[in-house]
Amino acid sequence: MKWKFIRYVAACAVFCFLVAGVADGQNVSDEKEYFLHTVERGQTLTSIAKMYNVKIADIVKLNPDSENHIFAGSELKIPQSRKADESERFHTIRPGETLYKLSIMYDVTTTEICNANPGLSAYNFKAGEVIRIPAAEKKTQQPPVKAEEEKDVNIVIRTNHEVKRRETIYSICRKYGITEEELLAVNPELTKGLKRGSIIAIPYHVEEKKTEDKEKQMMEPELTDEEIFSSNRPEKGHYDELNIAVILPFSSTGKEKSRMVEFYEGFLIAVNEMKENGASMNIHTYDSGTSDEKISSILALEEMKKMNVIFGPGQKGSIKTLSDFSKKNRITLVVPFSFSNDEIFDNPYMFQINTPQSYLYSEVYENFIKKFKNYNILFVSNDSKGNDKADFIKGLKAELSHKKIGYSDIKVSSDEESIKRKISATKENLFVPADGKALILNMLLPKLTVMAVNDSITNMHLFGYPEWQTYTGEFLSSFYELDTYFYTSFYTNSIFPEALQYSNLYHRWYGRDMANSYPKYGMLGYDIGLFFLKGLWQYGNSFADNVNKVSVNPVQTGFRFERVNNWGGFINKKVFFIHFTRDYKLEKLDF
Repeated sequence: MKWKFIRYVAACAVFCFLVAGVADGQNVSDEKEYFLHTVERGQTLTSIAKMYNVKIADIVKLNPDSENHIFAGSELKIPQSRKADESERFHTIRPGETLYKLSIMYDVTTTEICNANPGLSAYNFKAGEVIRIPAAEKKTQQPPVKAEEEKDVNIVIRTNHEVKRRETIYSICRKYGITEEELLAVNPELTKGLKRGSIIAIPYHVEEKKTEDKEKQMMEPELTDEEIFSSNRPEKGHYDELNIAVILPFSSTGKEKSRMVEFYEGFLIAVNEMKENGASMNIHTYDSGTSDEKISSILALEEMKKMNVIFGPGQKGSIKTLSDFSKKNRITLVVPFSFSNDEIFDNPYMFQINTPQSYLYSEVYENFIKKFKNYNILFVSNDSKGNDKADFIKGLKAELSHKKIGYSDIKVSSDEESIKRKISATKENLFVPADGKALILNMLLPKLTVMAVNDSITNMHLFGYPEWQTYTGEFLSSFYELDTYFYTSFYTNSIFPEALQYSNLYHRWYGRDMANSYPKYGMLGYDIGLFFLKGLWQYGNSFADNVNKVSVNPVQTGFRFERVNNWGGFINKKVFFIHFTRDYKLEKLDF
């Protein structure tokens, strides 16, 4: 009867364990095959595959519905590395799990988990987060140690044993469950023979000691996540002076050369402003030329290991070289120009200024829906010439459909009557061209302007793209009349006080005006320099934890950084909507 009861209790325990696994959405047996990833805004199958170093086809195989479109908040099964038992693996945090429990589960220390996930904190350690689990340290069995090396051996002794009559090395090892090599390692004199009555040391067996240590750890009081994260954070420290490297292709030719020079000139204005406010810094400037070999020779200089921050490179092809150096030496790396790079997913010290397209579009979609969800949205296509914003429009339509927000399609070649039939009399009407070029505006704006004047249709608005800020000379009056919006990551206007003040300062410094480009590189260098130099000077080695607390008044560039994952770097997700109002005001909408 007693054994039946015990078997019943055991069966109930197993049943509860299995139910708990199902309730969490993933069985324990499945964990070696895949883990769960919650899609965040801006992520695509491509970026997720790069993040976890897997193939897109393998993700689609586990998630057939993901091939067409993925939405923020949805869950994907990500195939686990086939070598996950031997190397690092990924783990999706489950309800009730703690850092302490994970360290026991994977036989690694909490410090090792924290070091593998610099972006992890007590704030975001929650169910659904994916973290990287480092490989458990392999324990190798030590070979027999010679007598003269005995003083270097660090072996824990379990007990002492008095040798009895007829005992042999083999019988003693068998009695204590250890190997002859382990016994000889702490008793090298036994190589000369075993003497009755002698006292010898009995060490722990390697695996036995490991098990006992683990059991002892489990018996110790469990620390909270807050206590563990607090103990693993490096002590906050400020820099006595900042060592700064700028690595750019100053010897390139044409427009690229003038842009790099202008960027650096703006950067120097920021340096001067910081120095006037008491900051101490050393600037090291290097010409990277146009080859990766030149950057490698720069990084080989002994002084480079002492840098606190590196600004560069100018060319995308050199990002990996700089990233590897930054990661190895734990140096902040600011990438000013590239829009995409795979290194961001695995370098916690990297900051990318230009928002990758998928993340940029996602931010625009989010703000677009907040602002225009109650509008009558009309997409205007240019069939005869193609639509260069087809990807943007496709993604926006998918998001609108997902949120159950309606929209209509019209052709730019449609006559005024056809367009009027699509216009709502009870809602505001928003026209969104599927092409960012001036040609579609040349065809659309006259029709909308005529309807606004002749038919007194005043509830029409226009939404467009960053390049439209270069069209203001040609379409400015129409932009105002049609209450136009466009999104951008960079924007300035000479009527803004901060832009006028900076332009005058730049002219005084260099005796000329900045080039009329988008963006203005002299402003870009100033904004980036001021933001990072101020942040590093203010927060020291805890800058990354406080990056969005840095307060500056940029002229052209906005900053809002987020990590791409718990072990990767930061991307800038700042987006503005520029608004030309009907009463001839210019607004910069900051979401």
